[in-house]
Amino acid sequence: MDSRKRVRDDQALADGCRTPEKRVSAAPDHDSDFMRWGVEETCEYLRRQGLEEWAAKFREQKINGIGLRYLSEVELEKMGIRPVGVRLQIIHSLRKLWHISAELNKVLNDPIHGHIEIHSLLIRIIDTPQFQRLRNIKQLGGTYYVFPGASHNRFEHSIGVGYLAGQLVQALNERQPELLISRRDILCVQIAGLCHDLGHGPFSHMFDRMFMPMARPGITWKHENASLDMFDYLVSDNGLEPVFEQYGLKLPEDLIFIKEQIAGPLDSPASANKCKWQYRGRPEEKSFLYEIVANKRNGIDVDKWDYLARDCHHLGIKNNFDYCRFLSFARVCDVDGKKHICARDKEVADLYDMFHTRNCLHRRAYQHRVGNIIETMLTEAMLKADPYIQIEGSEEKMFTLSTAIDDMKAYCKLTDHIFEQILYSSSPELAESREILNNILHRRLYKCLGQTQPNKQLKPSQLDLDNWAAEVAKSRPESVNPDVDLRPEDFLVTVIDMDYGMKEENPINNVHFYCKNDPTKAIQIRKNQVSKLLPECFAEQLIRVSCKKTDERSLEAARKHFVQWCMDNDFTKPQDGDVVAPELTPLKKSWSENNEGEDSKAGSSSAENRQKKVRVKFEM
Repeated sequence: MDSRKRVRDDQALADGCRTPEKRVSAAPDHDSDFMRWGVEETCEYLRRQGLEEWAAKFREQKINGIGLRYLSEVELEKMGIRPVGVRLQIIHSLRKLWHISAELNKVLNDPIHGHIEIHSLLIRIIDTPQFQRLRNIKQLGGTYYVFPGASHNRFEHSIGVGYLAGQLVQALNERQPELLISRRDILCVQIAGLCHDLGHGPFSHMFDRMFMPMARPGITWKHENASLDMFDYLVSDNGLEPVFEQYGLKLPEDLIFIKEQIAGPLDSPASANKCKWQYRGRPEEKSFLYEIVANKRNGIDVDKWDYLARDCHHLGIKNNFDYCRFLSFARVCDVDGKKHICARDKEVADLYDMFHTRNCLHRRAYQHRVGNIIETMLTEAMLKADPYIQIEGSEEKMFTLSTAIDDMKAYCKLTDHIFEQILYSSSPELAESREILNNILHRRLYKCLGQTQPNKQLKPSQLDLDNWAAEVAKSRPESVNPDVDLRPEDFLVTVIDMDYGMKEENPINNVHFYCKNDPTKAIQIRKNQVSKLLPECFAEQLIRVSCKKTDERSLEAARKHFVQWCMDNDFTKPQDGDVVAPELTPLKKSWSENNEGEDSKAGSSSAENRQKKVRVKFEM
């Protein structure tokens, strides 16, 4: 008997320590489109909620779906619904129509956002091979070979964006019920945030910005294009269309809306009338929904919020922008007949901090000299391996690394694992690629000779970059050792665009704000109204030159070649120019007069001002 009791006690203890089972929400209904209800459909909903005896009151007042958002306890009392408990029950039942928090059924512990709840429909998407593929694609590509902490992947970033998209749209929904945001809208925005990066290839941006333009220069392709194709493939391959409909989404309308949030208007020609509403997923009165995941207007979106916070965390760089403040103050206002998400006027400095943080990340991490060299070497290895790696796709067709983008079944198999696939292969055709990857692992990297800036914006093609490399090889100073032979193929020239996200334009000029005194009126705040310490220009270019030869004699000569080339093209003086080529830099007059002249001029001006102030003081 004692043993039986002990068994029961042990079982109870085990039950007490057992991980709780996943909370499953009730079967989803089709009430997400309640704004299209007529009076009878509204009464039918009340009957389903056990409030049938009060349906006559709603019928008498001719209340339809649109009016439900405006009903308050006071209005219900005026309709003759006297019991307080009944009025509260009706309000609770109506709020379930536009709040989806009751259906959230899984909690994830994210290092950036803490414990976050994910809707069960989003879990169905996450638990697919197409989404799980993102676990094997580094968020920052080759930057991981420079920053040891940058090991995070597109998988967790995508979940974070989906979560933040839900946070922003639900904050707007609670703050402004007159926007008539439905549960369908909320789910579609969350799905768009979750799936916006499905199309990334190996090592993220290295694939679409470096490898693909060189492997297939005749096409214009971005990872957003593949995200749309991969989303379609994810839905069809996993049979999710009935699941979407089960959760109240309308097809194909909502699928179009999701894809438009990721990549903009679908099938919109370049000559389309910009004044005409180009989106098909949602009407113009819901234009603000297109500014949440990928904001084409000013770049302030949840994608940027997540990667700024996540990348700074893993890189060990301080993030000066707090998206929680934006969430607390965001409102939708009418701007020239369209609804846009606006920020509180006092948040303008924080938004400048956001773009400044983005620029700092580019300077310190994304465009790190060594990181860019490693990605250049990775690109070269993949280009040499491209014809020899075969990936099986649909209908047993075979594709290469560069053609896999044409078939999503093949593209699903293309991740960062291509590095190990090449490295551990024994194929003689991949020998050159293996050698490059081994050089990366042994840190036998190309060397950066330095960077300079042009005196005007340039748009060089790959042919221009190759010609510049040839020019650097020809720019041979007399002081270079004649025994060193440097050729065009020994040099690599890259041009890096640094900006606040909108090229030369100040993105804050496309942001609208509101004041506390009138939160319905949208205003603009110009730079001179904020601070005199903000940037004067918002874009610049850096030209970097690297050398493939790494012996000391060749590097010493290559650095002098680079300095001479900068002199010949009237570029800015390299930061270490006076050290690596002290015999050359004094020969260019503008280089020897640059900052010293400005400082002396500024100093004399300030001295004159001080003298004027002293004279005024004595005269008084």
